[in-house]
Amino acid sequence: MRKRFDQQFVLGRLLINETPITTGKRGGALPKLTAALKEIYITPKWNERVFEILEEKILKGKKQTGRPGMDLWQVFVLSQVRLCQNISYDDLYHIANYDSLIRQLMGVESGFGYEKYKFEYQNIFDNVSLLDDETVRKLNHVIVEFGHEVFKKKEVEALCLKTDSFVVESNVHFPTDYNLIWDSARKSLDIVDKFLEKYSWIPDWRKKAEWYRQLKNLMRAVGKASSSGGKGKEERIKRAAKHYLTKARALQEKLLDSRFPMIDEMDALLITILIRYMDFLDKFIDQLDRRVLQGEKIPHEEKVFSIFEEYTEWINKGKSHPNVELGKMLVITTDQYNLIVDYRIMEHQSDSEMVRPIAEELTSQYNILSWSFDKGYWHKDNKALLEEHVEKVVIPKKGKRNKQEQEEESQRQFKLLRNKHSAVESNINELEHRGLDRCPDRGHGHFKRYVGLAVSAYNLRRIGQELMEIQRKQELPEKELRAAA
Repeated sequence: MRKRFDQQFVLGRLLINETPITTGKRGGALPKLTAALKEIYITPKWNERVFEILEEKILKGKKQTGRPGMDLWQVFVLSQVRLCQNISYDDLYHIANYDSLIRQLMGVESGFGYEKYKFEYQNIFDNVSLLDDETVRKLNHVIVEFGHEVFKKKEVEALCLKTDSFVVESNVHFPTDYNLIWDSARKSLDIVDKFLEKYSWIPDWRKKAEWYRQLKNLMRAVGKASSSGGKGKEERIKRAAKHYLTKARALQEKLLDSRFPMIDEMDALLITILIRYMDFLDKFIDQLDRRVLQGEKIPHEEKVFSIFEEYTEWINKGKSHPNVELGKMLVITTDQYNLIVDYRIMEHQSDSEMVRPIAEELTSQYNILSWSFDKGYWHKDNKALLEEHVEKVVIPKKGKRNKQEQEEESQRQFKLLRNKHSAVESNINELEHRGLDRCPDRGHGHFKRYVGLAVSAYNLRRIGQELMEIQRKQELPEKELRAAA
């Protein structure tokens, strides 16, 4: 049975609440994260709330007996370390086993002469993956409350919010209809390979390796014809596409004619997956034929940009570099302490559509003094809604302004808040350095969890930085007294 943490019964273990925290200004991100995590651990108010959320997700419905799993505190710490450092699970495995600071914070570090506890790679991967988007959102809410207790001088101090969006790229290659045909064909053949490993007597697939080779070569030929110049380029592309489509359709027919056994549940699952890849193969064959051979323009809503990460969107924000990004838009709202108080992944939505749901939630939770946006969030209904709850709303209008709007945007306070809005760009830049430039995790659910963990790790690092600054100020008089003596 899992426990919150368990170290007091192990001889030689170093105590979590005695984890040393450096106050040096050049300590990097990890000591700052450690300072915040230690404060959560030693403060009963925050300790209890974090463990209640983790227990609700990880222990709910589980028996009270059985093999002990990784402690909840260790799961929480490792999930934050990974995104704070923007590292892979391989690097996280190394830190969990060889970084004495993080090991003591997790409660597994032992003194000299005692046996060292070590984590297995799969144990780390499986346990960190237990967290989901809903759980991470609840943890983020607690972390923001904790941060405001650290930063705020007065409990009633109002917030000055800034909202902006950016793209978090998904783990996909640049999509073209011809390389998506290759992806679909390759994965279909991989499923055939699994059947052949299990049932070697399946006929007509002796030259499976040749199918791989020929399809890949034909895909490359289409790509080479598309990227090259010179006379007759269009004809070369059409000729290469015809050969490629002929081979892809031949594979399609062979897969339809094959009779794969369905003896157990695994066979049924493999056939379901095969049907999915065959559907993709049929879709992209049709699109390549229509685009290249028939000269048709494929409507955007028909396009799929990855057979692996189907949630991926084609995002063009009108910037010169990069002009196109593949992933999801993320909108964040930060306060004057540079804490992210709200984050949302946009599902085929525009910036202006996000204002209402964000405003309805945040205005019910916080006292907000000012709130700034860029022009993309402008809509008269959005402005009217915000002005009901916020003293100063800064949303520059798109297009031509009337006299009243011109006067409003010329006011000194409006200009000051609009200039301060650019601070959110530095928050976005740091988030991207914490891992939100590109999500390596696969699947929509894991993508959402990854975003949430990046936000919580960012907030904890900011809080830890402030805690270290407070500690430095407390130590300064003591150093001055010692120097005077």
